Amino acid sequence: MKVEQAYAEVERITRERARNFAFGIMVLPKPKRRAIAAIYAFAREVDDIADGEAPPEEKLVRLEELHRRLDAPPDDEAMWIALADARGRFPISAQALHDFVDGGLIDLERQRYESFDALRDYCAHVAGAVGIACIGVYGADRPQQAETLGIALQLINVMRDVREDWELGRVYLPQDELAAHGVTEHDIAAGRVTPAWQSLMAYQGARARTYLEDGLGLLRSLDRRSAACVGTFAGLYRATLERIESSGYDVFDGKPQLSLPKKLRIVAGSFF
Repeated sequence: MKVEQAYAEVERITRERARNFAFGIMVLPKPKRRAIAAIYAFAREVDDIADGEAPPEEKLVRLEELHRRLDAPPDDEAMWIALADARGRFPISAQALHDFVDGGLIDLERQRYESFDALRDYCAHVAGAVGIACIGVYGADRPQQAETLGIALQLINVMRDVREDWELGRVYLPQDELAAHGVTEHDIAAGRVTPAWQSLMAYQGARARTYLEDGLGLLRSLDRRSAACVGTFAGLYRATLERIESSGYDVFDGKPQLSLPKKLRIVAGSFF
């Protein structure tokens, strides 16, 4: 498979599997857009394995295989060809890509997080690492801010995906915070939007906003189009958080959706 074909495939994956992500990278020049799509396709591969229906033993083998293939010459699969070409063009952190695979391994090992420190470590692997990988493409040397922004977006994901994660047998909300706010896993299973639940989720949202504002300091280190891309990601996630808040934190009846005009306004606002 040729490199152009490989890039076309990872861009197709990005458009079909991550529409919000695709809105962000549309403002990038072609070489950067394709490289970010290659990173996304790799991240999608990790997620698909970790969240798939294969037995845990098979998932473990497949994730460990990703570690090996990151350090080997690419084979004839589109994602690997595109990612290898992107890594040749941009200083994409190999450690960050390996860290993301380790995040998939964490998902195999644990389904509960006793404290925010434990959750933060997980978020740093599955989202902060992606941010660090991407800044090599954007052209900035701010790994801490990139990680912080990635953690912010993942914290919003945790709030948005409570129902979906429960159905996968996972609860990412810290166990000590559930207890402190008087929320049980029976409440989550039943989808109860109680005052205790709203208090817990307001606390999660306030923390996510703090991480988001800290991480957005990254924009000052980026060129205009890269800043517009990252600003779009942040704007879409901020809008999602606002939708969760406006619903009274009822995340049990489907994910909050942003309309196409809303998304386009966020893209335009980030760019102009």
